[in-house]
Order: sequence, then C-alpha cells, then structure tokens
Amino acid sequence: MMGDEPLSISEGDGAYVSTEDGETYLDFTSQLYCVNVGHGNEAILDRMADQAERIQYVSSAMGNDQRTALASRLCDLSPAGLEDVFFSISGSEANEAALQIAREHQDAQTVLTRWRSYHGSTYATAGLTGDPAIRLPIESNAQTTGSTKFLPPFAGADAPFDADTPEELSEQAADHLEYIIKNQGPDSIAALVTEVVGGSSGAFTAPPGYFERVRELCDEYDILLVADEVITGFGRCGEWFGSQTEDLRPDMITFAKGVTSAYAPLAGVLMRPDIGAKLRDDTMDIGQTFAGNPIACAVGLAAMDVYEDLIPNVERLAPKLESRLRDLQKHDVVGDVRGRGFLWGIEFVDPDTGDPVFDPRVEDGENPVKDVIARARETGVLVGGGRPGFQIMMAPPFCIDEEDIDTAVNALDHAISVVFE
Repeated sequence: MMGDEPLSISEGDGAYVSTEDGETYLDFTSQLYCVNVGHGNEAILDRMADQAERIQYVSSAMGNDQRTALASRLCDLSPAGLEDVFFSISGSEANEAALQIAREHQDAQTVLTRWRSYHGSTYATAGLTGDPAIRLPIESNAQTTGSTKFLPPFAGADAPFDADTPEELSEQAADHLEYIIKNQGPDSIAALVTEVVGGSSGAFTAPPGYFERVRELCDEYDILLVADEVITGFGRCGEWFGSQTEDLRPDMITFAKGVTSAYAPLAGVLMRPDIGAKLRDDTMDIGQTFAGNPIACAVGLAAMDVYEDLIPNVERLAPKLESRLRDLQKHDVVGDVRGRGFLWGIEFVDPDTGDPVFDPRVEDGENPVKDVIARARETGVLVGGGRPGFQIMMAPPFCIDEEDIDTAVNALDHAISVVFE
C-alpha cells in the first residue's frame, strides 16, 4: 500500500509539522487528536521552562501549588457538580482509574460501553473498548472481564438501527440500552462509560434526546455515568467539554490529551464530591508515581490560558469546516459526514448499495481509503484513518484559519478524485 512508511517528524510550528528531510505538512489530525493549540506555542513552552527551574517532581502523596491550581481550574470549567480531581498520566490510565473508583463506590462489577468505542489499551480499558480490532489482540493474552456492550446511536453505512428520523433513532437506541440494563441486572452494573462524540470510531454524534434519556436511565437504575472526554475535552467540540454541547451532567469525566495540548503527559478523572470523599475515606490506593507531575500541571495551566483565546476560534470556524466537508458528498463514494466542532469523520460507501466501500472487518485486500489518506499526504496534508477503516478523520489544531481549512479539504477532494474517479 502506497504511503505506508511513517514520516519522521522533527519540527512543528502552529498547524504545520516538518520532517527530517525538510518536507512540511499541514497537520489536520493534531497528531493523535491531542496537540489542540498547535505546535510550538511559546506561552506554554515558557511556563514549562519556568516550572522546570523551580521543581521538577513532587510525589503524588504530597501537595504542590501547580497541581492544586490546575485541579481548582478544571473543576471550575467542568459541568456543574464535578468538584474533585484524581490525576493520572494517560487516557488509558484515567479510564482505568475511573473503573476502579466506580466499582468501589457502587460495589458492583459490570461496566457498560458501546460497540465502536475506544477507551484505551491497558487490559481493563481494552476490555471496555468496543472495537474488536483493538480489544481482541489484548484479550488473547489476558482475558478481560466485567464489561458488557450496547449498540451506539448512529446512522450511516454501518448503522445498527432501522430508523427513519433522528427522533426514532434516539428512542430505539435508548430502548435497546434499557433492555441491556434490565437483562444484565441493574444491581450488577457499576457504571456506563461513553464518548460524547465518537472519537476515532467516526466522530458520530447522538441524535437529539438520546443523552437525556441515558442520564434518566442511569438515575433510575443507580448507575454512574462516566463521560470519556479524552478526545472531546478542552475545546475539541467547541466548548470546554463535549458534555457541555449536550447539556449532559455526567457523574465522572475522564480527560487526557488536550489538558496539556500533549506538551506533557497528564490525564485524570473529574468526579462528584461524594465520590471523591468516599475515595479519600476508603483510602483506596490507586495513585501513580508520575500522576500530577508539577511540570505537566504547569503546562496544563498555561494551556487553559491559551484555550481561552482559541476555543472561540473553533466556534467561529466550525461551520466553515463542516460546510466544506459536506461539499465532499458531491463524490458518490462519500457517504455520511458527521462530527462537531473540530472533530469530523467522513465515510466512504459503495454508491450502489450504501455499504462501506471496503470493510476490513470482513474483507481482505487493499483498502482504497488508505490510498486517499496517502494521496492527501503527497499534497502536504495529514489526515487520519478511522475505525473501522472505511472512514477518514479530520481533527485540526485550534490555531488554523480559513485558508488552512480550504487547503486541507481541497487536498482531500483531489485525493478522492484521483483514487475513485
């Protein structure tokens, strides 16, 4: 497959990265949906250097001014009611911590997650992940337990429900979820973990009313609602947290990636104060050596300042990005285009059947969607592949402008024409 060899990136500036060979690319994936402010932000770099001169490491069992300040700011920015923070290092570890906390708090084992979800690559979080391509290789080495899957509420080439309207889809998907809860046994369920907008699974959004019903079901059956905001947190969907775009009030939020714009490893769990109090009272020992590193926390505080200026840019440019991406549906192989803010997925379908143009889950051979990604790269634009592989993901840094949007979409438009027409 052409373009399979990885780039060796050595420099970055704003929305652009450069290789050791001097080639420059518009980075329209923010690397792994994480360099939200763009590369080389001086305000963040200065704050990092300043903290490195003061103190470089403080045990997670002790206090630190940067850690305390960041925890306070995160609570102020989060949906109402989340007033406690547990710091971690990566998104996988944040979700792993959320599992342990939820199971301890609820005295229950089972956790519900959606098919086509991604929650991490540790044993426990891979078990939560609804993408078999990620989950099965890990389970083959050590069986994961305690998770049950339910169907996601989306339309498109791989839609699990037969609904004529978004309202019907919402009702069918929520009824299905309640069926799963009842048959699993509500008393055995500790938490429901969900992405607010799908991540690498295709950026699918929920139909109107769906998350309102999910919240009601969790309340009715005493299940903790955990929002995995590893990707959607910190402005990616146009608000500080993706939950705020749905007016969702989760009991816990897991975060990573954008909290430092990936300038330093940091992650964590935001939670209701009663959950945090129980965690402290029970002295559940799940701390991590590098969790809440003071340099990472200082970087996080600097990133919050930068986001104050850049999130409005996401709000301003998101309609143009959406409009330009939907224009790609002039190609008969482009099916559903979905997303929110600066997180979008583009499906590729067989024009005659509406099925995926190539489905790597059940087909062998060369995937033309990979060729589209490679062609875009040849013209200087980096886009990513979705899971399953009949999709392309677009998730630019927040510092882009209108010209960057045109450059990226024009490159993708040309790549589609070359590969399919």
